[in-house]
Amino acid sequence: MRRIALYSHDSQGLGHLRRNLAIAEAFSRTPGRAVLLLTGAREAGVFPMPPGTDCLSLPALHKAEGRYAPRSLGLELGEVIDLRSDMIRAALTRFAPDLLIVDKHPLGVHGEMEPALRALGGRAKVVLGLREVLDDPAVVAREWRRERTVESIHELYDAVWVYGDPRVYDPVARYEGLGDVAGLVRQTGYLDRRNGGGRSVSSESEDKLIASLELPPGGLALCLVGGGEDGARLAGDFARAALPPRTTGVIVTGPFMPSQERQRLHRLAAENRRLRIVEFIEEPARLLDLADSVISMGGYNTVCELVARGKRTLVVPRVRPRTEQLIRARALERHGALAVLHPDELSPQALSDWLSREVAWPGPPQDAIDFGGLERIPALVDELAGADLGRGVGRSRPRVACPAGTRPIIGAAMAAGQA
Repeated sequence: MRRIALYSHDSQGLGHLRRNLAIAEAFSRTPGRAVLLLTGAREAGVFPMPPGTDCLSLPALHKAEGRYAPRSLGLELGEVIDLRSDMIRAALTRFAPDLLIVDKHPLGVHGEMEPALRALGGRAKVVLGLREVLDDPAVVAREWRRERTVESIHELYDAVWVYGDPRVYDPVARYEGLGDVAGLVRQTGYLDRRNGGGRSVSSESEDKLIASLELPPGGLALCLVGGGEDGARLAGDFARAALPPRTTGVIVTGPFMPSQERQRLHRLAAENRRLRIVEFIEEPARLLDLADSVISMGGYNTVCELVARGKRTLVVPRVRPRTEQLIRARALERHGALAVLHPDELSPQALSDWLSREVAWPGPPQDAIDFGGLERIPALVDELAGADLGRGVGRSRPRVACPAGTRPIIGAAMAAGQA
């Protein structure tokens, strides 16, 4: 499979884009592959592309009160969806991918992917990529019935890749829709960018940023709020928290935090010589490595990077409009990977108390959580390339079968908890 396309709708934050960039980087390790990212995040241009990779940015959307809306373009939503759909179809028709990976929504936002999927007509293998946690199972069931998600997977998809470890959270068991297409599901393990393609060294720009912070000797407490759209309260409470002695606090606001909230944080930092504000950092790896303690929201990518590093972590998850972050955080807390503070209990004092606790942080036991997703994905591509699968739309049954007597995950070893 030489040509690979990845689509993500990207209406909130940069999580979908960053996950697809990590997957693209894993693909780039095989010479001769061309990878095209289709993304709804115009910020994609600030990220370095892996070798052999380029991107097409679609007119941006955002979520307002739980509903999609144009982020900037002065058109009605339907007009923007039609424009995005036309761009997607034209790009995929001309690029003619051997493999297409669609993130989260099998038909795209408001069905914008469906014309392209049908235009491909089975000439590409098509994969649906899912985070391990989507939302409360009852909510997912209602949404999937309303959007005919399972029928779309049966008809248009060759496989479903779940980026998680079923020992932590098993969506096949919890989401009835995935159970209906269990033969298509491959649970990859979590995506750790240091394994299978992610850059393990910091960039020159990151080194310069770290130097510009002029961090004094001592500890480092880090606060991460994802893209920042709804992270102002956590960042503000962190800024007002009492830091342990000889500890410097660094807040990364994210590019989408409202400007007035960023300005408020800068004013607080001007009054506190042990507080630093970073508005955006292309790769947070170096800061993560330096941090002694991290207080963070519960987005998939951030949590993966923190848990994989064994960092002492307190997650304050988003709980509205979706409970995805809370479900993930609680599942990982049960594995000893992090601590959780419900946002209803958030305060500067609560953060001060957690930061001041002098306790050993062993993290999860070795091999308790599988972070081999990026290493496995190339093998999954080989599985798809070698499978004798029916082509064309209009199928009534899954096209990838699970070996008799095994669970619908990667290999019997993982089913036995040994992968």
